[in-house]
Amino acid sequence: MIKWLNALFLKTKTEGNTDYMKPEVHEHQKNNIKNVSNKFLIVGLGNIGAEYVNTRHNIGFKIVDFFAKKEGINFETVKLGALAEYKFKGRTFLLLKPNTYMNLSGKAVKYWMDKENIPLENILIITDDLNLSFGKIRIRKKGSDGGHNGLKSIHATLNTTDYTRFRFGISDEFKKGKQIDYVLGEWDEDEKVALPERLELASEIIKSFGTAGLENTMTAFNGK
Repeated sequence: MIKWLNALFLKTKTEGNTDYMKPEVHEHQKNNIKNVSNKFLIVGLGNIGAEYVNTRHNIGFKIVDFFAKKEGINFETVKLGALAEYKFKGRTFLLLKPNTYMNLSGKAVKYWMDKENIPLENILIITDDLNLSFGKIRIRKKGSDGGHNGLKSIHATLNTTDYTRFRFGISDEFKKGKQIDYVLGEWDEDEKVALPERLELASEIIKSFGTAGLENTMTAFNGK
């Protein structure tokens, strides 16, 4: 008798209350949350060797070296390059200097992207640009290689052009047929004087990319 009454009560409750039949829903379902990585790979392009240290083509190395020194962090020799780790506002910045020479830069970029599980949108490639006046900044979320061997290698290895590049202008003040000598030449005296301020700005851009996001960084720094 008691069992019969309980069954009747349960049936009545179920039929009269449609909410009772709905599956329980928890607020924070994992499949509705987008995983956001707080790890960023900042790649300065350049060539290894003492003869290239102060050349225009090595501005990528120079920028990440300046950043590391400013923040008191050190590079360690690792597979396919030198790496330094910097933590800021809950983000981890991995600064990479590939040791593959410029035309094989993509190999190092892909290796460290995969090893550290860093998404493409969290990659920042720092490179020189002949089409910009000295020190001018241009940040883009995709684009062509512009004839740059390092970018060509990255495009070929990643099979995409949809990654952020931070171009630093080195101008094109060279005579016809002297492009290679100019790019692999050292900064002139006026440029050496102006470089520290430009390197400070570049350091701000790196931090902004990881904390404020790409769009805000482009708005704040492009054309400076």
